[in-house]
Amino acid sequence: MNDQRLRLDLTALADEVTSVDLRDRTLRTSRRLGIQRAVATSAAALVLVAAAAGTAFAIRPDQSPPPLPADTPSVTASPSPTPTPTPTPSGSAGDTPGAPPSGGSSTNTPSVQFGKLFYGPASVAQVKTANLRSWRPGNSPVRLGALPEPFASVERVSISPDGRRVAWVQGDGEGSINLYTADVDGSGRQRMRTEVDQTCVHPVWSPDGRHLLFGEWNEAEGPGRYGVLDTGSANRTVRWWASELAGCNPRWSSDGATIAMNTHDGVVLLDSSGNRKHDMPVLDPSDFLASGDVMSLSPHGDRIALNRRDSGSRNQEAGVLTSGVVVVRATQTGKEIRLPLGGRKPQQVYFQTDGSMVVRVKTSNGYAVLLVDEDGRKISETAEPASLKNEQILAVVD
Repeated sequence: MNDQRLRLDLTALADEVTSVDLRDRTLRTSRRLGIQRAVATSAAALVLVAAAAGTAFAIRPDQSPPPLPADTPSVTASPSPTPTPTPTPSGSAGDTPGAPPSGGSSTNTPSVQFGKLFYGPASVAQVKTANLRSWRPGNSPVRLGALPEPFASVERVSISPDGRRVAWVQGDGEGSINLYTADVDGSGRQRMRTEVDQTCVHPVWSPDGRHLLFGEWNEAEGPGRYGVLDTGSANRTVRWWASELAGCNPRWSSDGATIAMNTHDGVVLLDSSGNRKHDMPVLDPSDFLASGDVMSLSPHGDRIALNRRDSGSRNQEAGVLTSGVVVVRATQTGKEIRLPLGGRKPQQVYFQTDGSMVVRVKTSNGYAVLLVDEDGRKISETAEPASLKNEQILAVVD
């Protein structure tokens, strides 16, 4: 009876239980997990896209930086100040600082550039006061210090290689000829030496800008020794040359190894101690004057610019450096080196320390300067300002 009762209760309980399809539940669970995976994958993809977009945004070259927070101080970059030229220019007619030069434009290459050109009066016949001037193509001329004697600025002046100092010879009114130096603006004048030559061996700076080659002069005996003066020494010491050379118009190569001078035998090349290295072949053996005055010497002494004046125009007292025919020659052979001047004749030629040349030529309105590289190729041509029309180049410095 008890067994019968138990079977009836179990049957009743089974009737109350709802059957469950496990397959359907499994499918629903699988579908739910698939949706979750899809959502997760989509979110990850969005993160990657956002990161890529951010990277692209960050590397855009024309994109401005994000604004700074309100409490962050702003910093504005300022251009580096342009160095003030030395010396400070003094104004004069035609020498206006900041004004463009009259005519011409420069097309220099980065490797070959114009240096700074220094000028003095082309003629001193009607000049009472002579000012030095400087000019670099692309800028305006600068008026510098006045020399006491106009003649000194023409044939007795030497500009130091750094363009800061000038040396010249001048009479003191009591029969003595003295050697002076000063800053190019006229300040810092110092008398360096007394009884020096003023007619032949004009002072010339060494490449280091400290030493001056000069010649002695005794009123009773005439020209004397040649010496190299140390302008930076307390006692103004002089290293005298042992050779007794009768030469004029010395020019020093920028490497310091060679000095060129005119002698009765033509142009001679010496070392810095006055020892003869070699002679340049004479252009006309019957007339040593035809070799010409030394105007400029190349950095290594292998080329030379000569001002070949004829006998009728060879008057030093005229104080004109551009009255003859200027030629460039090889010092070993004497062979002329042709310049690309378009048929024009060079009025002045100055070597720069890189071997290039600054060549002055006449134009219909005045003068122009050409830049010719060491290989003889024309680099540029620039018209000189009108205010330099009656001036001549005295030196070119880097």
